Amino acid sequence: MFFDDYDTPVFRPPSEANSFILRVTRGCAHNKCTYCNMYRGVPFQVLTNEEIARQIGMAYTYNREGVRRVFLADGDALCLPTSRLLGILEALRKAFPNLQRVSSYAAPKDILRKSPEEMKQLFDAGLKLLYYGMESGDSETLLAIRKGVDGPQSIEAGKRVIAAGMKLSIMVILGIAGKEGSERHALATAKAISEIQPTMLSALCLMLYRGSELKDQFERGEFHPLSPGGLMHELQLMLENIHLPEGCHTLFRSNHVSNYVNFAGTLPKDQERLIREVAMAAGELDKLKSWDVYNYG
Repeated sequence: MFFDDYDTPVFRPPSEANSFILRVTRGCAHNKCTYCNMYRGVPFQVLTNEEIARQIGMAYTYNREGVRRVFLADGDALCLPTSRLLGILEALRKAFPNLQRVSSYAAPKDILRKSPEEMKQLFDAGLKLLYYGMESGDSETLLAIRKGVDGPQSIEAGKRVIAAGMKLSIMVILGIAGKEGSERHALATAKAISEIQPTMLSALCLMLYRGSELKDQFERGEFHPLSPGGLMHELQLMLENIHLPEGCHTLFRSNHVSNYVNFAGTLPKDQERLIREVAMAAGELDKLKSWDVYNYG
């Protein structure tokens, strides 16, 4: 359900397919990551109170009783001041009596700009789930892709979400460090996941998107992507080095359109099975003689 008619693309997690997509910003305030082309050419804009109220009003008229989940778009709604977000959350609670949760994408710098007290306020007001594209826990890789934070900061951002009581869905990108940085990326990311203990963990495979700086780096010979088998070896090393306590229940998924093989389980319960399955997939993919290096599918 989506009511903003502005002519720019809308992105949402697959799990928000049935949610009311409430656009509170357009574009991405950071918009510097080398691997991403989602909002290239889209000027960042914060919507006015009137524009946000209009969307809420249309959803209210269309299906007031049926709105149970709301996703705040675009790329980093959390960049809004806490007072503004609290007002939006209050308006949603008043409009939709069956509202169960509100969620949003969250960039690490936006999380870190919020104090622990502000994060708890947002949770208490109904912001229950954040989708965090951490991509890597490795400082060198994060610097190279211009994520805007280093490894320790990326971990602190994740911990701040969990400490507030929110659910946290972390995305990491296999192959983002190229051939040369693969082992370093896998080990540092495993360490970060072990420290954060997220609710959900998704492992995507790198796609060299048209319009992204990383694609240009590859075509200039400056970036060397992993083979499909190499991506699986990287995932195997990552899984082997994630250490979560027995009571932890981190849902693991690797079922994005970018993935060569789909995997699903719960960490740490299914960790050994997942490692075996990934190792088997790596062996099969190592046999490939050619593949689409851009990973367009």
